[in-house]
Amino acid sequence: MLDKLGSALKSGVKKISNAIFVDKKLIDGIVKDIQRALIEADVNVELVFALSQKIKKLAYDETIKGIDKKEQLVKLIHDEISLLLGEKKELKLPKQASIMFMGLYGAGKTTTIAKLGFYYAKRGRKVALLGLDVDRPAAMDQLEQMGEKAKLPVFIDKEEKDPIKIIKKHEAELKKYDLILIDTAGRDGLNKDLIKQIEKLDKKLKPDFRILVMPADIGQAAKTQADEFQKALSVDGVIITRMDGTSKAGGALTACAETKAPVFFIGVGEQIHEIETFDPESFISRLLGMGDLNALLEHVKSATDEKQQKRIEERMQEGKFTLLDLYGQLEQMNKMGSMDKMLGMVPGMSAAKVPKDVLAKQETKMKHWKNAISSMTEEEIENPEVLEKQTSRIQRIAKGSGTTTTEIRELLKQYKMIKDMMGMSSAEGLAEGKIDKKMMQKMAKRFKGKIKM
Repeated sequence: MLDKLGSALKSGVKKISNAIFVDKKLIDGIVKDIQRALIEADVNVELVFALSQKIKKLAYDETIKGIDKKEQLVKLIHDEISLLLGEKKELKLPKQASIMFMGLYGAGKTTTIAKLGFYYAKRGRKVALLGLDVDRPAAMDQLEQMGEKAKLPVFIDKEEKDPIKIIKKHEAELKKYDLILIDTAGRDGLNKDLIKQIEKLDKKLKPDFRILVMPADIGQAAKTQADEFQKALSVDGVIITRMDGTSKAGGALTACAETKAPVFFIGVGEQIHEIETFDPESFISRLLGMGDLNALLEHVKSATDEKQQKRIEERMQEGKFTLLDLYGQLEQMNKMGSMDKMLGMVPGMSAAKVPKDVLAKQETKMKHWKNAISSMTEEEIENPEVLEKQTSRIQRIAKGSGTTTTEIRELLKQYKMIKDMMGMSSAEGLAEGKIDKKMMQKMAKRFKGKIKM
């Protein structure tokens, strides 16, 4: 996501922090790097020029000296780029709410509806998806498939060509849900027919919010599109999709800020949980390498099965921890996406420069462990100790899972270490939250160098 801009910002902040003197040459170099990165991210040239002038004005101010100047410059870069992206605006839903989605062909509207449904279902909402796109072939099929993936009820009628009749058909049933997400038809461009159709649906449904879905790869063209939809249909806000796969995302984000169209969410990947609330300050913090714990916590909450997590916690407190529990943890980690993306959200970790091949190696190792556990019998999963007594079992599992006996032994070693730690935490009161610095040091000393990634 905007890799070049992130690199330029991190490089600029590092140069400022390491500099003995903040002089004209240093500032000109930093500004030039930021300018180039912003323009490559498709940000409007006029906006880039205005930001550059503000940075230079402060940098050349001789009344600000030493460390104060460095701190103010870093803060200025953070604040000015945050301003380019607009103010944070939350989508505050009433107890009973409906949201109507609109957008042109290929924007990712149907997928986004399922993602948002999944997001709110994880936060206690009773969500239903309503399909009213009667124009695009297979639109109903796609919504149905995405609904299955998100484990959400979908209300459609594949034979009916009048969206108003579909609404009437499901009206009574939809009253059982507290959040209705409505898919509407799109077009190649905003034309009179599309406006007329959406206005008709708007009048019938009276949705609480109207949200425009736009792909990040349209760049600065987002400004025109947001303007047109706003004038024609009074849009409440925007969701920007495909933020993870384009260098033009800066153009789309800043274009929305220019048109005063708040960005509520951004799509950051293909998986069902990969949607985030958009907070300009947190977003810039991540680009600067300062991490974004709020986004990380959102990610974890969306990817985590709360019932399974509660079960594992209870078993840990009882001192029980089997390979099945370890398997459950691996499943949830897998749902969260790549380690590279996760580390980027942890403050300080993006600057740690963990080699990508190391991350890839760890992800592969986790997949192999998961395959190995899948190839075990119920007895082996519940009582892994039998594998150490009967080594022929290890050979069988390795062969059946496409792994090696070395990998199986490594898995068993890690399992034993985690189980020992569980026992230790139970014995020393960690399960009840009774932990202090001395206890942490004791645990760190005992397990130092034993648990490896």
